[in-house]
Formats: sequence, C-alpha cells, structure tokens
Amino acid sequence: MDELINRVATNVGLEPAMAQQAVGMILSFLQKNGPAEEIGQMMAAMPGAAELAAANAGESGGLMGGLMNMMGQGGGVMALGQQLMSAGIGMGQITALSKEVFAYGQEKAGEDTMGAIVGAIPGLSQFV
Repeated sequence: MDELINRVATNVGLEPAMAQQAVGMILSFLQKNGPAEEIGQMMAAMPGAAELAAANAGESGGLMGGLMNMMGQGGGVMALGQQLMSAGIGMGQITALSKEVFAYGQEKAGEDTMGAIVGAIPGLSQFV
C-alpha cells in the first residue's frame, strides 16, 4: 500500500497521513458496496488493502450521509464524498484521488475486476 499512498500524496497533493486515510476510506467504501467476488480479487491483488480499509471503516459520511442512512439509502458515493470532504479533501482532489486509486487497482487487479466494481456501484463511474 505504500506505493499507492506515495503515489496519491505526490499526484494529488496530500500529506502522506491524509493520503493513507483517504485511500483507506475509499477501500472501505468499495468493500461495503462492491460485488464480493471482485472486491476479494482486488483486495488480494493489493497487499495491505484489507487492513487499510478496516482501519478506516468509519460510518460517519457527514451530515448528508447520516441523513441518507436514516432514510434507508446508505448514502453511496455521495456519503463517501462527504466523508472525504469532512477530512479536509477538496472536490478536485477527490476526483484525482479516485482516479489514482482505480488506476492502481487496474494495474494490480486488472481492468475486468475494476470495471465490474465500478459498474456495480451507482454513481461511481463519474469519479474514475
């Protein structure tokens, strides 16, 4: 995971600790919302990903995510965006961050695996 975190820190302009937290938030979101088989393949191809996801498995999602959870909608990509913004990451950085994580995922797990994950999560394709 160090390779991905360093890549995000450099290419997105985040401090390494923030990059680690943000990558963990995305991985945790994918783990909760993606198709189990492909998520398993992605996690296996990215050593340390499952641990990083678990360490950043917060349920907050910000105010909007909380409201959507109360309405029974889970919040989805919108809740993840709120969670990342609450951590101090700007909207432009979120897009760059997502692209870096998914590019890395494609390099490690393959385009088919990552494509299935993107296709299974409503709204995610806008960010990758």
